[in-house]
This record gives sequence, C-alpha cells and structure tokens, in this order.
Amino acid sequence: MAESFGTDPARYDRSRPRYPGALVRRIAASAPGPELLDVGCGTGIASRQFREAGCTVLGVDVDARMAAFARDQGCTVEVAAFETWDAAGRTFDAVVAGQTWHWIDPAAGAAKAAGVLRPGGRLALFWNVYRPAPDLAEALREAHERALPDAPRNPWARPALDGYAAIFAKVADGLRAAGGFDGPEEWRFDWEHRYTRDEWLEHVRTTGDAAHRTPERTADLLARTGAVIDDAGGAFTMPYTAVVVTAARKDAR
Repeated sequence: MAESFGTDPARYDRSRPRYPGALVRRIAASAPGPELLDVGCGTGIASRQFREAGCTVLGVDVDARMAAFARDQGCTVEVAAFETWDAAGRTFDAVVAGQTWHWIDPAAGAAKAAGVLRPGGRLALFWNVYRPAPDLAEALREAHERALPDAPRNPWARPALDGYAAIFAKVADGLRAAGGFDGPEEWRFDWEHRYTRDEWLEHVRTTGDAAHRTPERTADLLARTGAVIDDAGGAFTMPYTAVVVTAARKDAR
C-alpha cells in the first residue's frame, strides 16, 4: 500500500492536506537549531513548510518516484529506507515525519532517530486525522461499504482519532524502548479545510482504500462518494486534528 502513493506524485502533492502553521512553528521553535531531517518526505509537503519556516531540510524517502517529484520542487532528498539509511556521520537538530511513521518499525526507527539527533534535538512525528461531522461520516461509511463490501476496514466506521490512538501508543512505546529520549509528549492542533466535490475525490484517489482496487471498484467508490458530496451541496468543510508524538533527545552530560 505504501508503494502505491508514488504512482501519481503530482496528484498526491496537490490533494493531500498541508499541516497547520502552528504545528510547524512549534516544532521548529522546540529544536535547538534549524537543521532538520524529514523521514518519509514523499513529495516534500512538510519539507517545504519547514523550509518556509527557516529550516534547512534534508529528506529521506524509500520511493524514488516521490523523491524525484520533491527534488523538482526544490527539496534535497536521498532515496533509502530510514531504518537502513546511511547518515554518513551527519546529525540534525530535529527529525520529523509527517503521515509516515506508521510505515516504519517503531523500535528501529526510534533508535535510528536517536542516533542522528544532536543532544536536545527534537523527534516529532505527526499525522492529520479526519474529524467529519457525524452525518457526513455516516454517509461516507455507507458509500464505502456499498462500493467495497469486502474491504478489510472502513475508514468511516468509527472516529478516526480512536483508530489512531493505537498508532500513537505504539509510537510512544517505541520512543521509550529506544532510550535516549525524554518522556514522549502529545501535541494537538485543530484546524479545518474546505473541499469541493472534485477536490475530495482527488484526495480519495490517493488513499490506500482506493489504491488496490480494480478500476471498476474504484470508480464505484468515487461515484458513491461524489454523490454524498453532491447531497451536501457540492462542497464541505473537513475538520482535522493534527497530532504530534514528540520527544527530545537527552542531553548526554
């Protein structure tokens, strides 16, 4: 599923939500300096936001197609899996990962991050989490169920924050197990974005739920989801909570 995101990097980049400015500023301000490593940088969405905040950013991504797109946007990217990436002695003031750390081994990833962070450096792992209105969530759940009745999961079957809670706990456990970090914290930032019907369908096409379906199944999912947005007036506002699981590298004194 992770490899499917690189099939159309341009679509992914234009349709995936950015991160709230308050999140970017807080992470940048909490690091001891401006040199930052973006793990699983993809098309460079977060990299560009941190660069605009005054950081010097190096990206690492396992997908050469995503990395090539990010380079075209002015990002510096190396292609590798983070767990086996060769830092070549380089260290950073912050290591960040936007919407990607759940693809990385939590223990090995945390240990790797501890090894490339300077004392006091900040590890910040963050996700945008949907919080649709209950009536919209129910309509999207039904559309998904009718289009993909045999899908192993329905992303609208329960509040997304409930589903992500297990991910956040696993990430925090990985930080504790790695050693070298202060106790993990969780920061939350509420924000929202308004989508037109076409914008939301573009977004749906970049998700794992649509990536591994036959063209006919994907078309049915898009048609049913589009009908939901039409019933909502052709556009809707999606509330998000951006959640950061973060810890500082212990000062080795």
